[in-house]
Amino acid sequence: MTGQRSLEYLYGLQRFGIKLGLDNIRQLLLRLDRPDSAFPIVHIAGSNGKGSVAVALATMLRLSGYRVGLYTSPHLHHFGERIRVDGAPLAVDDLVRLTDRLRSLAGDLPVTFFELTTAMALTRFRDCNVDIAILEVGMGGRLDATNAVTPLLCAITPICLDHAAYLGNDLTTIAGEKGGIIKPEIPVVLGKQPPLAEQRLRVLAARQDAPLLSYGEDYRVIDTGETFTWQGPGGTLAGLTAGLAGAHQRDNLAQALCLAALLRERGFSLPATQLRRAVSETVWPGRLEWIDGAPGVLIDGAHNAGGAATLAAYLARHGARVHWVAALKADKNCAEIIVPLLPFAASVICPPLPVEAGIDPQALSAAVTAHGISSHTALDVAGALAAAQAACCENEIVLVAGSLFLAAAVREILIGTEARCA
Repeated sequence: MTGQRSLEYLYGLQRFGIKLGLDNIRQLLLRLDRPDSAFPIVHIAGSNGKGSVAVALATMLRLSGYRVGLYTSPHLHHFGERIRVDGAPLAVDDLVRLTDRLRSLAGDLPVTFFELTTAMALTRFRDCNVDIAILEVGMGGRLDATNAVTPLLCAITPICLDHAAYLGNDLTTIAGEKGGIIKPEIPVVLGKQPPLAEQRLRVLAARQDAPLLSYGEDYRVIDTGETFTWQGPGGTLAGLTAGLAGAHQRDNLAQALCLAALLRERGFSLPATQLRRAVSETVWPGRLEWIDGAPGVLIDGAHNAGGAATLAAYLARHGARVHWVAALKADKNCAEIIVPLLPFAASVICPPLPVEAGIDPQALSAAVTAHGISSHTALDVAGALAAAQAACCENEIVLVAGSLFLAAAVREILIGTEARCA
């Protein structure tokens, strides 16, 4: 099987759709002789910031000399980005080998794309003798395929209303699904949460006798301008410089530092010098990523209410007017995403969403116009980007936001697929 044939098989599994539940993945992991039992795991759920916390913690561990597996989703440019060992994405030859092996072992199991790729990641990590693996939940938590593992530590990043069709229509219900990763007596680190979500998560942790550390109580960020100070278990790190843009990323880095502190308590050697270096060197493309030029282009994967609010807060501090290239997945609540961002928009250009089914560009443009903002459609992403760049005046920038698929398409136009992605 070639790399292309392997990908065709994997993406073909999407015909089974999103199937929340653990029976298939547990059966598949048993057939693989439980690769997840070969190394300790940090399991991360949440609505926003999962990837940032995961890649930051992976960087801290890698710079401290550990061999680290990292499983995240979705990818920006190519499938191999989802499964990394020491920052290196899965190579095509390894993709082919693992696909052949897992396809044979899956046999009659009607596994989904995400179930098979989760098993593939865990198998890859065992094959590479990783010292530790970090798993990002795909959706929810309680019934997500990654929840078949028993982790050393858990983390839940900020929760907002998203994936309502699968997870529920209110924060309490969604927090219940995300909190489904909490296991008996296994510590869980909470990011900054809305009160209703935190209340639910605290109840779930208490039921499991799981030690809980929360932002603002057990660890915190002290903003000192260009730098920040982290306070948490085991001490203080002052004068930190974040490699990730945005105040919310300081919160994400703080959550990763709290997880690192708990790992130190469990025997991992994570020197303060390497933690400090990791905070400044962590990168996560497509999330408040600036592409230099005239005009500047700001790319962000904001695709839900929480992400839009975070991006709006960043734009408010930045102070620039934007010409926004916008495209949203068809299952998104349009108003929740566009309303927080429109006060910063001089215009909005709406192309079709690449790859996934999106909200009709005409409908999205009409929704923007209804709020009194100039808007029009474009035939494709390249045309929308060119129109936004041409419209920029002095002190205006191009904003690309609404979907990671859109972010990936613009990155490929501006800097190619070989740009640094880890």
